[in-house]
Amino acid sequence: MPKGYWIARMDVKDPERYKDYIATAKPAFEKYGANFLARGGAHHVLEGQARGRNVVIEFPSLQAALDCYNSPEYQAAKAIRLTVAEGEMLLVEGAEAG
Repeated sequence: MPKGYWIARMDVKDPERYKDYIATAKPAFEKYGANFLARGGAHHVLEGQARGRNVVIEFPSLQAALDCYNSPEYQAAKAIRLTVAEGEMLLVEGAEAG
């Protein structure tokens, strides 16, 4: 079964409050097997518009990624994120191995 990925591109407006989002989201990420592949850090804009923070999270499956997003634990975190950051988020199914 292919893995699932969250790809998030955010501009954080309130870095201190964003820490509350991260702390609140942590139980959902742990529950659904999230593995952070990229979490902020250096980036290079090659095409299009950039955002200040770029995150890629791997999940065991696309369903696990979707379940994490829809979970009550993550929805509580999302409510915080919406007040302190703006950007785009999407779920992507990984390629089959081989």
